[in-house]
Amino acid sequence: MHSTQVAVPFVPPPLRSVADTGLSPAFLSDLLLKLLYFGGSASGTELARRIRLPFSNVLDGLLDGLRRQALVEVRGGASTLASGYEYMLTDRGRAHAQELAERSRYAGPAPVPMPQYRASVKAQTVREARVGRQELALAFSDLIFPARILEQVGPAVRSGRSVFLFGPPGNGKTSLAERMGWLLGGAVFLPHALEHDGQVIKFFDPVYHTALEADDGRVDDRDRRWVLSKRPFVVAGGELTLELLDLTYLESGRFYEAPLQLKANCGVFLLDDFGRQQVSPRALLNRWIVPLEKGVDYLTLHSGQTLAVPFDELLVFSTNLEPRDLVDEAFLRRIRYKIHIPDPGPEEFRAILERVCAAHNLELDERALALLDAYYQEHHLPRRACHPRDLVDQLRDIAHFQGETPRLSPELLRLACQSYFVRLD
Repeated sequence: MHSTQVAVPFVPPPLRSVADTGLSPAFLSDLLLKLLYFGGSASGTELARRIRLPFSNVLDGLLDGLRRQALVEVRGGASTLASGYEYMLTDRGRAHAQELAERSRYAGPAPVPMPQYRASVKAQTVREARVGRQELALAFSDLIFPARILEQVGPAVRSGRSVFLFGPPGNGKTSLAERMGWLLGGAVFLPHALEHDGQVIKFFDPVYHTALEADDGRVDDRDRRWVLSKRPFVVAGGELTLELLDLTYLESGRFYEAPLQLKANCGVFLLDDFGRQQVSPRALLNRWIVPLEKGVDYLTLHSGQTLAVPFDELLVFSTNLEPRDLVDEAFLRRIRYKIHIPDPGPEEFRAILERVCAAHNLELDERALALLDAYYQEHHLPRRACHPRDLVDQLRDIAHFQGETPRLSPELLRLACQSYFVRLD
């Protein structure tokens, strides 16, 4: 898919000169030397693909300068065009590249300077999401949630601020947060890497970022330092520490990895299982006070220098603990939307079970449903929204083991309940 096929609020313009990159010729020349040092000789076209910059009017001048300094030499290639020539390091160039690698081993796509990135975040802000009832209905068409909850979700997403989801486990808080990301809609351009004061911050992360176009090697139609992607959806759970919310200096590469909240810009950052992190809830909320109020976060370089970066994301706290046991009223007041996700009522539970059965081509047996109701009452079990899915999966496993065709019979459902539920009292 090409960028012209997707409506986006920001499109990186084509690069017509080195000045358009926002990077110094010296920085880009050093990056070219490291690309040749780590990747070996390459044609001008291949170098353009590696560095994600056009050859004409950008790389050609830089490579000519390196040739004049006797750092790079050229031999003929498959084409009479300069982009088809093969470029390689001279002995002098190899020695210089080795010195550069000792300072930073980053040798990837040319980074985007921080001012250009700030402008892109402003253009792609989550606070201008066009969310209405139609979009809300479409996003939750395959899920069962009370209308009261959905009426709160719409304004929360449209605000692009902070949300606190709380309630018992297994009732769809994570699914709801994922649909919030879907509701933000559209696509965004994310940089491969960022540059600040000569330092490189690796940004694009396939774990959290989903590219919407193939990397076909084209570099002239627009600035290919950016990747057209879905809006980010970043999740952090119990493993989260305050250190993970700052720049990570990679000693082996001598460059930085962007923290989670920076990768989440223009999307959703879900703090799942809030209250179970290795850091206290109060410390975490203190960490977010300035970003939530100012829209700016402050990161620290290993030199001690502070870097101001945009904070533009829907920050979602999700917990199955009691809010009053986590934070006080003053902290909760800073989180704009508080949405309680309760256990499903009998009608909602039945609707979820009907939908799960339909997905597996199972007929809803009223005798089995009566047995399930009795089981919940006898064992004083709360109904959770995840139970229909889990019990049907359990039932199907049992049926297949016994060599039977899966069906929602009282006998199979009883066995599923016995092997699924655990008495905690």
